[in-house]
Amino acid sequence: MTRVLIIGGTGFIGRHCAASLTAAGHSVTPLGRQCLDLVQDDEAVLATRIKGHTVVINAAGLVRGCGRNTMAAVHAQGTERLVRACLAAGVSRLIHLSALGASSDGGTRYQQTKGRGEDLLKAVSGLECCVLRPSLVIGRGGASTKVLTALAALPWSPRIGPGSWMVQPVHVDDVAELMVRLVETKGALPGSLDVVGPAPMTTDEVTIALRRWLGLPARRFLPVPEALLGVIARVGERLMNGPLNRDIVAMLKAGNTADPKPFSTILGRAPRRLEEALAQHPACETDRQAARLFFVRPLLRWSLGLLWLITGLLSFGLYPVEDSARLLISIGLDGVMADFALYGGATLDFGLGILLLAGWRPVTLGCAMLASMAAFSLFALGLPAEFWLHPFAPLLKNLPLAAATLAMMAMEA
Repeated sequence: MTRVLIIGGTGFIGRHCAASLTAAGHSVTPLGRQCLDLVQDDEAVLATRIKGHTVVINAAGLVRGCGRNTMAAVHAQGTERLVRACLAAGVSRLIHLSALGASSDGGTRYQQTKGRGEDLLKAVSGLECCVLRPSLVIGRGGASTKVLTALAALPWSPRIGPGSWMVQPVHVDDVAELMVRLVETKGALPGSLDVVGPAPMTTDEVTIALRRWLGLPARRFLPVPEALLGVIARVGERLMNGPLNRDIVAMLKAGNTADPKPFSTILGRAPRRLEEALAQHPACETDRQAARLFFVRPLLRWSLGLLWLITGLLSFGLYPVEDSARLLISIGLDGVMADFALYGGATLDFGLGILLLAGWRPVTLGCAMLASMAAFSLFALGLPAEFWLHPFAPLLKNLPLAAATLAMMAMEA
């Protein structure tokens, strides 16, 4: 039994590696950023957490930066601090997850920062380091898999670029099995290893494989011009915390392939083809539903946020104040109370909209929105019947709006 610590152990690859190592009889400590942070924790804290483990697996990584947790801070400076902590703690082996195509002079920030981390490990003495360079890793729960599966589930799947960009996807089960082999290896570990599937695939072929896995019928592809794909990637960087960004598009365009033979040698067999690996984990209705709702989730939050924000702006005076005052008089509010109800409600609506657009605690905001709608509906009982019987149903629309809010809360929880 080997004592193994996994940094990034609560992430996609880390979770699968932890499960496989545990099943193989090893003592595994999977730590997320809340327990061990390569950016925030000093070297003494890192060494204390690491001490007592024989092997450390560094599965920490970012596809986009946020605040102090930039890609450079995690992939480069974080790796340097981790190495010093491993040496101080007496760890004998470090297995480091990098990325295929990583290089200090690579074409993207992601590849450059990963490459700087690799350069640091090459110069280390006193610690056996093995750098794994996976291609696109596919598996249930993976961020890239979620995006690709969501695209495959659309009525007409968008063609990524020209559809002929080459990737060599590897299933996360094979990555986890490789990790067990490396931990149990008695001899020297390889200095670096490209972790790829058995053969290159086009992006069209990956989409088709995922659509078949979901049990959906074949459909024609929807061509997406490369320029438009770039715009979508820019928007994705701002609105979504995931692998929908310009770096990923650039890496797909450049190609993401390598020779699978060294990986096959250590694994003891050829890695599984994507279709074969997916078949080991049959899709269910939950998978299809998650894929179909993937793009609905941000759309729902943003549309609700805009609705509340615009409602607040209208109440501040874009809608005639005199007309608003007459409505308030009809339910018994006049003078100071009417002004308080009008401008207080407008401030509340505007604030809830802004906060929801910013992504601040959507569930809490949803509760506040539901409470606001309930209070408004009670006051609206005093309005003339014409407002309830109007063909546009302005008041009854609160029912589907409440349902949409509940759906947003469920997806954001």
